[in-house]
Amino acid sequence: MKKRILSMLLSASLVLSMTACGADNTESTDSVQEAAAGESEADIYEKKHVTVDGTAFKVDGKELWINGVNTPWQNWNDFGGNFDESFWDSHFAELHDAGVNASRIWVNCNGMSIVRLKSDGTVQAVDEDHWTDLDKLFELAEKHDIYIMATLLSFDHFKDGNTGSDRFRLMVSDDTATQSYIDSYVIPFVQRYGSSPSLWSIDLMNEPDWVYENAECGKVGWDKLGNFFAKCSAAIHENSDELVTVGLGMVKYNSDKYEGNYVSDEYLKSLGGENAYLDFYSTHYYFWQNSYMGYPFEQSPESFGLDGTKPCVIGEAAVLSESGRTPEQDYENAYNNGWNGVMAWTSNGVDNCGSLDDLMPAVTKMRDMIKDKLFPLE
Repeated sequence: MKKRILSMLLSASLVLSMTACGADNTESTDSVQEAAAGESEADIYEKKHVTVDGTAFKVDGKELWINGVNTPWQNWNDFGGNFDESFWDSHFAELHDAGVNASRIWVNCNGMSIVRLKSDGTVQAVDEDHWTDLDKLFELAEKHDIYIMATLLSFDHFKDGNTGSDRFRLMVSDDTATQSYIDSYVIPFVQRYGSSPSLWSIDLMNEPDWVYENAECGKVGWDKLGNFFAKCSAAIHENSDELVTVGLGMVKYNSDKYEGNYVSDEYLKSLGGENAYLDFYSTHYYFWQNSYMGYPFEQSPESFGLDGTKPCVIGEAAVLSESGRTPEQDYENAYNNGWNGVMAWTSNGVDNCGSLDDLMPAVTKMRDMIKDKLFPLE
């Protein structure tokens, strides 16, 4: 059933891609070019779509290593806000030229400008401009061979003083409200973009650790957050072939070595059934964690505390760190120690943690060292 749905969506995607190229069709995406050469859009999707094989990512049967970045936003709440198409076009081109193959993007940063909630936490509406802007984003990602990890929520939604924070806390705590979010946003998202080979994965929430720990974010229990992740991941797996993760702020809640693995298969399936699971782990790391949990780049995922059952990506780590190590050392060490990728924060310098200029020696070194694993179809 999923394959038939994908085939229908892919046909529609081809029409949209050809229309977006303009009347003279001088600027075609890779998919259109390959389709013109005789491959169907469904064939292209199957070839480029990222899958999991044991503890590795695969593309067309070949290993993929995530030489990644975070480009979380250019303008806060870009998609349905102040979307700058020319920035994303040029930045994706710059990333690809540097050897970057993936970017983590917050498609919804905070508040209710994108997903508007009623007082009971159920969804009132999703802004139509959000979809229009994301359509363009995925076209540009495919044009430049960039895989997107789409982050749907952040702890920012839950913070005191943020528009609708009380409603977002209700949304993840009440089954009816959670189901409304799934039906109104999560499923439409994967049905709309599940046909794009550039959608590598969906990150259900950025750093829910702070929603659990911090009073300003509501101190929502792991039973509620876990139930939310379980139901969302099950819905994605039942309606698409997309990979799912959660961008935990620290390994503390992703490991039985510490407080417990609150996103393990066992825990999520106990809440949401057999389709409730993450496809890979994407724990974040900043140097303030070092005295508590060690330095992940110089350890295997297992010795760092992950369970060894899935691919493991360092989903955020500052480009500029107090560690004394360089990004070049960290990326290479992560690869040699069995991590499946690193996604530095950030490629576009949204704060004081560095930018692509600082990261360039690391990503270009990986490009030169393992290009066959970064762009396995080239």
